[in-house]
Amino acid sequence: MNCRSQVLEVSVEGRQVDEAMLALLHTILLHRSTGKFHYKKEGTYSIGTVGIQDIDCDFIDFTFVRLSSDELDRAIRKAVGEFKDALRSSGNDGAGQISLEFYQKKKSRWPFSDECIPWEVWSIKVNVVNLANEQERQICREKVGEKLGEKVINIVEVINRHEYLPKMPTQSEVDNVFDTSLKDVQPYLYKISFQITDSLGTSVSTTMRRLIKDTLAL
Repeated sequence: MNCRSQVLEVSVEGRQVDEAMLALLHTILLHRSTGKFHYKKEGTYSIGTVGIQDIDCDFIDFTFVRLSSDELDRAIRKAVGEFKDALRSSGNDGAGQISLEFYQKKKSRWPFSDECIPWEVWSIKVNVVNLANEQERQICREKVGEKLGEKVINIVEVINRHEYLPKMPTQSEVDNVFDTSLKDVQPYLYKISFQITDSLGTSVSTTMRRLIKDTLAL
């Protein structure tokens, strides 16, 4: 099985890191989750409903949709918070990458642990820009909102392709495919990781600064 990989790049102000990452990660998980499985017998099940809610950003002109699962939201916020803290304390220009990996487990014989096989990875490259004044911040607020809209459309287009997904499991195998620990929603097994880098390159941040400069010139 080949693991497919998608890379997104965003350039944001420091106070926008949380909301931008939450918007993108929640969008992906919205499409990579189901309602809880209710098995009637082995191989026969029904799927519960899931709720969704609109989230308005405070520092970006953007509204995104997420699953109305507080447990899932807390897990994502915890990972994003750790990523933001690492960016802040890195002492470099504020460049890093947060990744959302979906995987399935393959049972191994004792005494070996189960093998985790990734089937899809989303990597979000982040560059933090420093702005000079409130006017630039207001423009950045609008431009980042526009860029996030484009990224969400891109995510949905990728997810709507007819590509590999783990097959629906039997009751005895459901924990090999889905995270069943949440009470109200059932995402595919996933893990979030991040890394801080010296530089991700200047193309994204340079584009954002050019957009702000061009808008100020109007």
